[in-house]
Amino acid sequence: MSFRSSPLVSVITPVYNGEKYLGRCIESVLAQTYTNWEYVIVNNCSSDGTLEIATGYARRDSRVRVVSNSEFVGVTENHNVAFRRISQGSRYCKVVSADDYLFRECIERLVQAAERSPRIDIVGSYAINCEGIRWIGLPPDESVFEGRAICRLYLLGGLAPFGTPSTVLYRSRLVRSRDPFFPGPLPNADLAACLIALQDADFAFVHQILSFEQLHSNAVSARLSGLNAPFLDRIQFLQEYGPTYLNEREMKGRREELLRELYRNLAVNLINLEGRQFWDYQRRRLEPLGCSIYGARMAAAVCAKLADLLANPKQTLEKILRHRGVR
Repeated sequence: MSFRSSPLVSVITPVYNGEKYLGRCIESVLAQTYTNWEYVIVNNCSSDGTLEIATGYARRDSRVRVVSNSEFVGVTENHNVAFRRISQGSRYCKVVSADDYLFRECIERLVQAAERSPRIDIVGSYAINCEGIRWIGLPPDESVFEGRAICRLYLLGGLAPFGTPSTVLYRSRLVRSRDPFFPGPLPNADLAACLIALQDADFAFVHQILSFEQLHSNAVSARLSGLNAPFLDRIQFLQEYGPTYLNEREMKGRREELLRELYRNLAVNLINLEGRQFWDYQRRRLEPLGCSIYGARMAAAVCAKLADLLANPKQTLEKILRHRGVR
């Protein structure tokens, strides 16, 4: 790609108390092989050294801008604040989470893929973390996909191609077409934005590891995983977006699959004596979806799990000891 004629990319990092990883994140943007970018860092009333780190880089590079919220907002709203700050002249928008970082060719490769067609509104890529490579599953010999087909596969459980905001590139006209761009207050709003956008657009994928996902106990994703949130997202998205992409038979069959797995998981959580925070979260997410943790289906799942545990006492004891941290 000729950098002389390369389109402007708006890079954004919404951050709250990110001093531990923010410097590495910013350095990864500064080190990109693609140089026609602006970088907007939105500080969400951090109480640590986040603001000082961000403003230090802004003083050294005029492409870096720092915005500080006047009051604290939620994670999703902080992303939307950042989206509203991108330049009108940018063609693409790239999110980099404050605890992640980009490999040097990330923006260049994503822009190259997006430039193949004006119908491509979102470009995805692989990420890697301490557990391995993430979001594998798309055919390696294909790189551009019809958006509706990708959303169907996701809703039917075939794959999870969208990754996290750090793995994708959005076309800026898409970001500017809706306010808020990430809908709703939940952290799964980035996935919802993809399901909304790809009704009438194409999705491209770069089969290359272009970002690093930092896993740590304080990360939002880690807390949500412990609350069963990714699975609940699947049920929510099936109910909200399934009618757009699936027929009635597909909707019914997939919902039944998800509910069977849900109640099996919840039975294990109950036997493992998960705390009140866990169950309050399940109830808050499930009630709008017409599901209950108190009904006959939950009771049947618990009975089935108990019967399985009693039939395998040695295995059951080993699981209990592992759960309690006993070796």
